[in-house]
Amino acid sequence: MLLLQQTTPKRTVDITTVIGSLQQRPLLSKDLSVLWHQSEEELDREEQEEQEEQEEQEELEEISRRLILQEELLFSHNSSSEDEDQLLREFEALKLKIWMAIHNTFTWSSGQLDVLRSAVASIQQQEAQDQRWTCRPEDRRPVWRPLHCVRTHNTLLQNMVASRLTRAAEDESTHSLSSPMKRQVCRLGKRVKDDLLTVARTVEACYPPHVDILNIYAGFYHQRFSARLTELAASALETEDCSYLLLWVNDLYPQTVLKHQELDGKIKTACLGSLLRNQHLELLEDQYLSHREDQVKLWLRTALKIEEDSWWSGDTPELIDNYYYSPLAADVIQVITSSVTEFHHVIRDQSRIQRITSHLESFLDSYECSMKELVRSNHGNVDSVVKAQLVCEQQLRKYITDPTGSLSGQQQRRCVVTLSALRHCGYMCLTRPIHTLLKVCYSHLWTPVWLDGELPVVDSLLNSLSRQLMSLTDLNAPCRESLLSVVHQEVVLQYMKRMMKTKMKSREQQVGGAQRMKDDAQKINDFFRDGGCSAPPWLGDVLCGVAEVLRLQEPGDVQLELLSLARTFPDLSDAHVSALLSLRTGLSAADVRAIRRSLEENRLLEVSTSHSPPFFSKVKVKWINNKINQIRL
Repeated sequence: MLLLQQTTPKRTVDITTVIGSLQQRPLLSKDLSVLWHQSEEELDREEQEEQEEQEEQEELEEISRRLILQEELLFSHNSSSEDEDQLLREFEALKLKIWMAIHNTFTWSSGQLDVLRSAVASIQQQEAQDQRWTCRPEDRRPVWRPLHCVRTHNTLLQNMVASRLTRAAEDESTHSLSSPMKRQVCRLGKRVKDDLLTVARTVEACYPPHVDILNIYAGFYHQRFSARLTELAASALETEDCSYLLLWVNDLYPQTVLKHQELDGKIKTACLGSLLRNQHLELLEDQYLSHREDQVKLWLRTALKIEEDSWWSGDTPELIDNYYYSPLAADVIQVITSSVTEFHHVIRDQSRIQRITSHLESFLDSYECSMKELVRSNHGNVDSVVKAQLVCEQQLRKYITDPTGSLSGQQQRRCVVTLSALRHCGYMCLTRPIHTLLKVCYSHLWTPVWLDGELPVVDSLLNSLSRQLMSLTDLNAPCRESLLSVVHQEVVLQYMKRMMKTKMKSREQQVGGAQRMKDDAQKINDFFRDGGCSAPPWLGDVLCGVAEVLRLQEPGDVQLELLSLARTFPDLSDAHVSALLSLRTGLSAADVRAIRRSLEENRLLEVSTSHSPPFFSKVKVKWINNKINQIRL
């Protein structure tokens, strides 16, 4: 056991005082030597300078190792108070050099990092020496033990971090942001990011892995950054400052700083937590959402008001690439997109996005009402306005139905219903003359002159229709194709409705009418295909299928054709089947009952993989119930 002389009073140096003085002026190594190595004994000046020069060139790690060895030798036998006094001064000088090296952590160049590495090694040596002395009685230890180098090191780092963030907050070099609060938060965040990257790139290599110096620094920076942002959050913030603060807390700090590619996976983010407590975050988020909702409502209302004023003033929409165009949809999408994008970066709970997107639903309801009112007014510019609004409807539909969008499934469905009503309103406005034309032309179907081929009803209809559709050349191409598809369906639908009202008197009428139906179906398909409408093939198949039901004579063949038709068009109800059978002659009541019973039993046994959209459900036959009752008698 080493002996310890307790004759020397304990002498220590206040590190904070020393570091504070170092911040006032640069301290040269020679100054340190004069300050800490001046002995009460008068040494020869040349010998003292030689000793100082030698120590300056000696690495801190070597000095630390040498002093530990001297300490062991000194206390292995009785020592004089002068020897202990000298060794104490040398330990204090060593500590000062170590703390200087640590204090200059962020100013060392890559070529000077050996100084920091040596200082860290010295701290580890002294900490280990502290542990060795703890095994000995307190009255038999050197008065300077324990040195607590690790604890002092961490305290110094904490103070360094606080000082660096304080200076960053007070720096006024950043002027690009709109408010002092934004500039301060930005400077703080940038300082945190830059310093942590410096630690990861250079400083970390100077420490042993078990020290985990990066997470020590991250913890200190997190604490100070959090404390300052908490102070700011407690003050009355303007809305823009509020959103910027939330942006840093919920996005930039956790995603851009802590998950930087050089830091991601190294920093224990779960241990750090959020920069602000929940109570502060909830207040800020509610303030932000309330303001953003008011803004979105105002922006959408203003966009629609500008559009409505243009309509009612008689203005004609702008022509772009030879079709009418309105900026309304682009403006609306921009409002929602920008708000949603900011929301994703500012708010933690993403389900609250509906507080923003719900206003799109309200806008569409108002938009639909305004369009219907305009169409009813029959203003001189209504056709051109409708054409421009159909382009808007298409753009809004694409945005709303995007699977990667922010609208919930229910919101999407409600919006699509409103958009469909809006589009239907526009289509009805543009096709009003066509409906009148269909009614007049189709009145001649199933007349003797039509059956004989003397009156080309469909040819006459299509010629008139071609002239009507010339007015759609200034409609956006995709919208025009969609409208043509609707017109195509309407032409076929009205044809079917007219046929259902026919009462045939002979087998010849059935066969002749069936062949005429097939010819008409082919002409209609060719007309719309040549006009640029890529209509689905089922529009032609439905007329041909019904024509086959009329043409075939054997009950079994009729049954098979109806079964095929029912599987292709699931909305072909029993009532429609009865109506089709009632058009035929030559079928007994027993045949009709057998066919209907077979369809009920077999139509669902094999379901077509390519169902057609609803068609027969749009064919209303008023006298159908009376016919069904008659057949059942």
